[in-house]
Parts: sequence; structure tokens; C-alpha cells
Amino acid sequence: MGLFNKIKKLNIFSGLFSVDEDFFEELEESLILSDMGMETTLEAVETLRERVKERKIKEPEEVKACLREILVEMLAVGEPGLDLSGKPAVILMIGVNGVGKTTTIGKLANRLKADGNRVLLAAGDTFRAAAAEQLSVWAERAQVEIVKHEEGSDPAAVVFDAMNAARARRVDVVLVDTAGRLHNKQNLMNELNKIRRVIDREGESSSKEVLLVLDATTGQNGLIQAKQFSQSAGITGIVLTKLDGTAKGGVVLAIAKEMGVPVKYVGLGEGIDDLQPFDPAAFAEALV
Repeated sequence: MGLFNKIKKLNIFSGLFSVDEDFFEELEESLILSDMGMETTLEAVETLRERVKERKIKEPEEVKACLREILVEMLAVGEPGLDLSGKPAVILMIGVNGVGKTTTIGKLANRLKADGNRVLLAAGDTFRAAAAEQLSVWAERAQVEIVKHEEGSDPAAVVFDAMNAARARRVDVVLVDTAGRLHNKQNLMNELNKIRRVIDREGESSSKEVLLVLDATTGQNGLIQAKQFSQSAGITGIVLTKLDGTAKGGVVLAIAKEMGVPVKYVGLGEGIDDLQPFDPAAFAEALV
């Protein structure tokens, strides 16, 4: 099961079973408990019912393989990688408090640098005490440059300066940190919209990615977060963190189905190398 060997598994497959109505009902319950959500679960189980009938499946391993196939299909939305074609490419990192945004930026900076990119960090979280210092530590670890202002500064001004510095220094990728904000606080979401407008104005030819960092233990609230943040900044991908615990992470299937937004990366630990590209097949294998 590789990367996702600690993910919460569907207990329905832990022993022998018959492919009958009781099995499908129990599967529905297990998928809902994995945070997939009601609508996504019902669609997955109904598709499984149809394929089991069509293919005359009776063996447990064949049912598992069929369910994995369906889950992978549901996750096959959007583009899996990052678009870095227009220089400087900009990656805006957003999310609520405590999801591991700053840590994720440090890990992503390290990956991009290892791939041969010149990377610049923009310390757009000017509210949290020592946020810029924390990002500076990650910049040093990843050996990348950073633009930061005083605590309490206008985050949009930091982004403006970072974009100008990126052009002057021929930077390949600008990674923008932002303050953690509750998705239901309109003034903070308006500020995020302002940051996005600065990026669009200053980076006309830039490729742009907006990555929502989600805690895998968030459950269905993650779908609500995704919808709200998408309205303010647009979302091109998800980074799912804290999958190294007892997380279930099924909410990404609901987000993929309802919003067409793919998971780009998963965080599997605290180390600088513990950010990995998302593998739908491995994720489905681990869940099942």
C-alpha cells in the first residue's frame, strides 16, 4: 500500500463476505464513515452494483478491484501536475488555520528546487506572529529566496514586491504563503481576493496555481471550505496534509466529484521530503 499505508481502511473488506444487499448497505456506511459524503458514496455504490451485475462478479478480490477502479475514475479530474510554463509561475497557497500551509510551502519549495527551478517565497502571512520567521527557516532549509515585510503589513504589498523581485531575478516559481483564515469570514476572504488580483495584474504571462491545503482529518467540512475558498480565489488543486495519522481523507472524492478539483500532493509527515505527488491508484488501494 506504499505511501498510504496508514490511511483508515474500509472494514467491510476485513473478512469473508457475500456480494448481496447487506454487503452494499454496509459498504455505503463504511464509505460515508471514510468522509466521502452521502452523494458521492451513493454514486460509487450504485456504479459498483451495476458493474458487479454486468460482469457477474462473485469473488471478494474482484469486488475490491472493481471498487478501486471506480474510486480512481472519480479522482481522475483536472491536471495532476503543476503548470509552471509561464514564468514566473505563481503558486498561491490558501487554507484555514492549522492545516500546515507554511510547512507545506517549505516542502514544495524543496521539491521544486530539486527539479531545477529557481524559487522565491512570498511571506504573505503578515498577521500570525513569527509566520515570516517560520517561512524564513523553511527558505533556508530549502535554500531558496524569500521576500517579507514587517508584521501587520498589507499582504497584497508583499505579493506585489515578490512579483517584481521574481521578474528582476529571473525566478521560475513564486510560492505565496497566506494567513490562515476561516472560510466564513468575509473580510478575510475579500483580502484573499485582493491578493489574487495583484497576482493576475503583476503576472499577466505567469502560470497560476491556487492550492487549497486541507487537513485530512477535517471530514466533510473540507468540501465546504473548498467551495468557499474557490469563490474568493479559484482553486486549481488540493494538498491533503496529515495523512500520516489515522486520517480517512475520503473528502477528496467528494471534492473531485462536486468541484472537479484534483489532489496534487499529499503530506505524509514532518520531514522536508514528506510531500509526495498524489497517486489516485495507491490512495484507492489503501482505502479499500
